[in-house]
Amino acid sequence: MKHLELIRELTLAHGVSGFEGEVRKLIKKHLEGQAQFSQDNLGSLICMKRGSQESPKIMLPGHMDEVGFMVNSITKNGYIKFIPLGGWWDHVMLAQKVIIKTSKGDIQGIIGSTPPHLMSAKEREKIVEKKDMFIDVGAKDREEAQEVMGIQPGDPIVPDTTFHVLNGTRMIMAKALDDRLGCCLFIDVIKALQDIPHPNTVYGVGTVQEEVGLRGATTTANVIEPDICLTMEVAIATDVPGLEKEDAEVKLGDGPVLTLADASMIGNRNLRSFVIETAKKENIPLQFNTMMGGGTDGGAIHKFGPGVPAVVLGIPSRYIHSHYGVFHYDDYENMVKLLLSLIKALDSGTVNRIKLGE
Repeated sequence: MKHLELIRELTLAHGVSGFEGEVRKLIKKHLEGQAQFSQDNLGSLICMKRGSQESPKIMLPGHMDEVGFMVNSITKNGYIKFIPLGGWWDHVMLAQKVIIKTSKGDIQGIIGSTPPHLMSAKEREKIVEKKDMFIDVGAKDREEAQEVMGIQPGDPIVPDTTFHVLNGTRMIMAKALDDRLGCCLFIDVIKALQDIPHPNTVYGVGTVQEEVGLRGATTTANVIEPDICLTMEVAIATDVPGLEKEDAEVKLGDGPVLTLADASMIGNRNLRSFVIETAKKENIPLQFNTMMGGGTDGGAIHKFGPGVPAVVLGIPSRYIHSHYGVFHYDDYENMVKLLLSLIKALDSGTVNRIKLGE
């Protein structure tokens, strides 16, 4: 699994929405000398790889941020109250370890709430809401939390996790698959393009603040002015108990996923057909889904200027927006192959036909 170390390094990196600096540094490290770097004013990283032609401009966005939290306040007894950065389901949060990133270093803590043993029977039937949770860092009072540990309102909070290849399989368990996998993909694609001719210029983009409103996608589209957007994401796997009757079953190991529509975008019809034809020609497995409960960076990018033909390509994943997700390594490798095949074929004539619908 030749890409495994890159995936491990980027998923373990800390970078919640608005605090993506560590991830940005890692991307630069891996692409040093292989891409031309620039940034927008929000902190998104643009990695340009010029081919034989300056245009068409092919944008490959993968957002650097992960879901996390931010310190909101500190109680007089030293407990940390927090707000979510991105979408968290209350069920998955309690008793999970977190790291608070302070000016004095990392502080470990655990998310707690009122113990069920001290609740009434009626209270135990309810879901504990985020507003009723806190983080226990072991401080005896507010002063110790602030002055000794260095915790301040506004500090970012990240899930405290490890990285695993599951039990001798090709299944990987890690945090921040959404969307460090997208960042890993454009890194690997740009590296591969050093030895592959391509009739365009590729822009691998590590966007910021996707989880809180597609913000870096909006600003980087203004910088790049792309002709085509291939948004690299995760896709919700449905191969788990309780979802056996899903019409569009998405399985780990059965290939990348082409999202036909989500809450922020309907995939461009001509580009969608081009992806399907390319996958078939190259014998790359391809799955399909819709996701009307969420959106991606493509939702902002496809509305830039006169409009940008865009699709979302995802790696099937389980349990996203929690401390750990799971994906199959073969899907990652097939996604790299698909992206390279698409880029090699996206010359000016093909892009014009996609735009004009011919």
